[in-house]
Amino acid sequence: MSEQSAVPTTGANSEFWTGKRKQRFWRAVQTILILIAAFIMLIPIIWIFLAAFKSHVEVYQLRLFFTPTFENFGTVFEDPYDLGSKLYNSTIVAFVTVVFAIPIATMAAYSFSRFTLKFETTILVVILATQFVPAVVIILPFFIMFRDLGLLDTRIGLILVNLAIVMPFAIWMIKGFIDGIPMDTEEAAMVDGSSRLQVIRNIVLPMAAPGLVTASIFCFILAWNEFLFALFLTNREATTLPIGLALFRGEEGDLWNLLSAAGIIIMLPMFVLALAIRKYFVQGMTMGAVR
Repeated sequence: MSEQSAVPTTGANSEFWTGKRKQRFWRAVQTILILIAAFIMLIPIIWIFLAAFKSHVEVYQLRLFFTPTFENFGTVFEDPYDLGSKLYNSTIVAFVTVVFAIPIATMAAYSFSRFTLKFETTILVVILATQFVPAVVIILPFFIMFRDLGLLDTRIGLILVNLAIVMPFAIWMIKGFIDGIPMDTEEAAMVDGSSRLQVIRNIVLPMAAPGLVTASIFCFILAWNEFLFALFLTNREATTLPIGLALFRGEEGDLWNLLSAAGIIIMLPMFVLALAIRKYFVQGMTMGAVR
């Protein structure tokens, strides 16, 4: 009996270890594929980073080892490029856009989430539909309107345009987070004597904080990287960083070393911001995905 019982046990162990080996093999394959995909995505960033520290001649040489120079980062802030003023414009426009967009979007999202509004579905669909309108289609109306109002080539004009771009996105995203907050907590607070504004301030906003931070990040990124409207609605005084990249051309062609240095300056705030608030970003994406 003991010999007979030992046979299937050995077979079971063999199948177990075979299954473990297959599992480890596929895990290794997945890891390798992920690393390859990550490397392919990082190649442009690595190239830009290296080119930012090369001279105009070295930038065309595919060498990993060279004598780095910081001269490019100083040159981009000098005439005729003057990247400093464009950095200032981008910072003001993106920051003010977020400051106005998030409170307004939060109030709108809360209203859609907690109150029964007439034609609510239609309004939400119309808000979402604005995201599907190609930007090039509405540039001319904005241009004519801003020309008549004297807002061409002004930071206020860009802020208004960016608000129109990010508001629909922010409303829909924040609404998803507020929908995930139980109404029981709000009702209990109002039974205890809290007003609606107190409930929003003391309960809704703290519970929806990761979602608000996530929406703020996306709104800031959209405003920071906006190119098309800034190209047509600005000329000199309110040009932003993405527009400034088009200036790095000379008689010898594209100045890739200066362009890369400016690209690093544009990307750096995004990396710093992502590292600083990655915890809230992950929490916000989790809240928005699983409710």
